[in-house]
Amino acid sequence: MKKVNFIHLRSKLPLLLLVFLLTFSTTIYSQDEPAEATAAAASSGGDAAAGEALFKANCAACHKLDKKAVGPALRGVADKFDREWLHKWIKNSQGLIASGDAQAVKIFEENNKMVMTSFPALSDTDIDNILAYTSQPKAAPAVAATDGAAPAATGNGDGASNNLIIGALALIFLLLVIMLYLVTNTLKRIAEANGVVYESEVKEKRTPIWKAFVQNQFLVLVVSLFLLLSASYFVWGFLMQVGIDQGYAPVQPIHYSHRIHAGDNQIDCNYCHSSARKSKHSGIPSLNVCMNCHKNIGEVAPETATEEYSKEFYDGEIAKLYKAVGWDAENQAYTGKTEPVKWVRIHNLPDFVYFNHSQHVTVAGVACQTCHGEIQEMEIVEQFAPLTMGWCISCHKETNVNLENNEYYAKIHEELSKKYGVEKLTIAEMGGIECGKCHY
Repeated sequence: MKKVNFIHLRSKLPLLLLVFLLTFSTTIYSQDEPAEATAAAASSGGDAAAGEALFKANCAACHKLDKKAVGPALRGVADKFDREWLHKWIKNSQGLIASGDAQAVKIFEENNKMVMTSFPALSDTDIDNILAYTSQPKAAPAVAATDGAAPAATGNGDGASNNLIIGALALIFLLLVIMLYLVTNTLKRIAEANGVVYESEVKEKRTPIWKAFVQNQFLVLVVSLFLLLSASYFVWGFLMQVGIDQGYAPVQPIHYSHRIHAGDNQIDCNYCHSSARKSKHSGIPSLNVCMNCHKNIGEVAPETATEEYSKEFYDGEIAKLYKAVGWDAENQAYTGKTEPVKWVRIHNLPDFVYFNHSQHVTVAGVACQTCHGEIQEMEIVEQFAPLTMGWCISCHKETNVNLENNEYYAKIHEELSKKYGVEKLTIAEMGGIECGKCHY
């Protein structure tokens, strides 16, 4: 009886039917473009765009539109007070209180007798513009579909046209599946009538590859040597990486963006890490340092957000800071309930290594970016340098001594430059690679 290979097409039918069902169940809907939100015109007739710039320049330090900061929320303030009175209050609040104005005295006492800054330089037009900005309705948040219902028909016929095309394609596909099934059965009957036996695969007798490899002793020797050398190379490389955490970027309990603070706002590194100028360690800033700014800054500007980190994300992290220090942003007061923040250390040297930040930052004038990379561009801080002994020694061999405003080093430089016959001394020539400098 003749034996031949035969492709059993019928075994493919379940998969084809599954594809058919998925295709047939797909429906394309057309959606209308969302209508653009329109802002109501301010009753004062002022320019809200100009008022926004004036608000941010003069008012934003103490006021927010929708929640209390140092002062009360200001959205809709023009509807609560007389416009002429507001002009007098903004230009000279203290004078209005001193005059005995009942409304001014009431506001002064309700806000714990906190004196509001006067703005005599603002014109009536400027104040009207600010009031126009505060009179704008609060933008409604975007609402995502929650019920999963299909959108309503738009009436332009696109939905019907798409459904017609999908239906025609599904019908053609179904006919092809039926034809394939019939052809398979026909071929099977013909094969059985001619005495053909099916075999899923043809097995040929071959010498196993492992026997051919074992019989060739030269090939065994070459491969063994190659594997031995490769293994030694990778083991050596692995051992040399023990204790090196370059690229380490742990997730912190409160997300802190150096990109926003050191980059966008150009805050000096030493403002938060003040001990780096006078101490061995740079130190972790206390949360009180954070609250120097965030007592009044409870949210970030929308332009600081990215695709990965939204404005809502940053505002949530500031809320974590408030919870840790026990700050009630609504009432602008400390509650006394604090929680410790368990920061994760990123840069860590072995205990037998001596490193002094003040020597590098204050005496040598080394920039933070030299060892920590472009920290002002990092959203999440990572270990930039390997911090190995070889890396430190290379830096000491290549870096010249900074003599600016340093009489002590200037005197030593003058003596040693004659000894070594050089114009400039490196840190290494000053003894910067002696073992006792870093290992004591």
